[in-house]
Amino acid sequence: MLSRPSRMRRGDDFQKAIKRGNRAGRPTLVIHLAVSGEETPLVGFVVSRAVGGAVVRNKVKRRLRHLMRERLDRLPRGSLLVVRANPPAASARYEHLAAELDSTLDRLLRRHESAMDGQQR
Repeated sequence: MLSRPSRMRRGDDFQKAIKRGNRAGRPTLVIHLAVSGEETPLVGFVVSRAVGGAVVRNKVKRRLRHLMRERLDRLPRGSLLVVRANPPAASARYEHLAAELDSTLDRLLRRHESAMDGQQR
């Protein structure tokens, strides 16, 4: 499970990540990443009713929390990351969900690193 200090809870943090951050998507997931400040990275999850009933939504959230716990150290300090599950996430196998999470996270982190390189020049 994702540790308590790493969980995003405030609506303002969700809005900052979604409105100001970069976005990358796959059929099962969309990830929003905003980086500002030097705080501990925060991760939030959005799983709408379109994904399924309460049991299915909670199962998807648990899987995503578990997957993000293993990838938290890849995030830069001050990250606000929102993982939004699309309806195909309900029937996706754990391995498939992990692969899609990795590919979208890699894409966003590469974008962030190239943007940081551009600012330093």
